[in-house]
Amino acid sequence: MDILLVSATKFEIQPTLQLLEKEGFKLNAHTIDILITGVGMVSTTYNLTINLAGKKYGFILQAGIGGTFNQDLFLGETVHIKQDAFGDIGMEEKENFTTIFDAGFAGKDDFPFTDGWLVNNNTLLNTSLLKKVSAITVNKVSDSLLQRQQYIQQFSPQVESMEGAAFHYVCLQQKINFIQVRSISNAVGERDKSKWRIKDALVNLNIELEKLILQL
Repeated sequence: MDILLVSATKFEIQPTLQLLEKEGFKLNAHTIDILITGVGMVSTTYNLTINLAGKKYGFILQAGIGGTFNQDLFLGETVHIKQDAFGDIGMEEKENFTTIFDAGFAGKDDFPFTDGWLVNNNTLLNTSLLKKVSAITVNKVSDSLLQRQQYIQQFSPQVESMEGAAFHYVCLQQKINFIQVRSISNAVGERDKSKWRIKDALVNLNIELEKLILQL
C-alpha cells in the first residue's frame, strides 16, 4: 500500500530517509512518500491537509522526538502515542489554565475528540511492545515550572511535542489509519541541552520506525 511518513524535520528521520532512498522508497512491498511539515501545529495541519488532498494513503506514520513529564520513561526510549491533546488552547487567569472544553466553548466528545482527547484506536498499537502513552501538543516549550504544573494538573500527560495533536486531528477527520511514534530526548522543562539525549533518541526512533514499516 501507499504509506506517508510525516516528520517535522528531516533531521529526526534522516537514517530512515537514507534507507528509503537506497531502496527506491519501497520497503516490504510498500511505496513510501515523505512529508516534512515544519515545526509546530499550524504548519503540520496545513501541509498534511494539502498533501492528503492530492493523494490517498493506506497508512500515515508520524515520527519525531519529544519531552517527557514522566520519570517512568527513560531518555532515548521510543513510545507510541495512544492519545494526544492540544495542551495550550484555552484561557489562563490568575495562573489557572482552563481548556476550551471546560470553558464551554467546545464539547469534549465533539468529533474527532473523545473526552477532550484525540485517541488512536488502531489495532496495530495492541501488537506493539512499545509503551502506549498520553501526550500533549503545545505551541511553546519552556522551562516554566508553572506551565509544567498546569499541564500535569490538567492532562496528566507523559509526553510533550509541538505537532502530535495536529497530526491526530487531521488523520481522525480524514478517517485514515495512522500511528504517531516518538522518542524521548529530554525531560519537559529541562532546557540545559547537555542533559538531553537527542542522539540516543534519534537512533532508537529510526530503529523502531523501520520495524513499524515492516510490520504493516
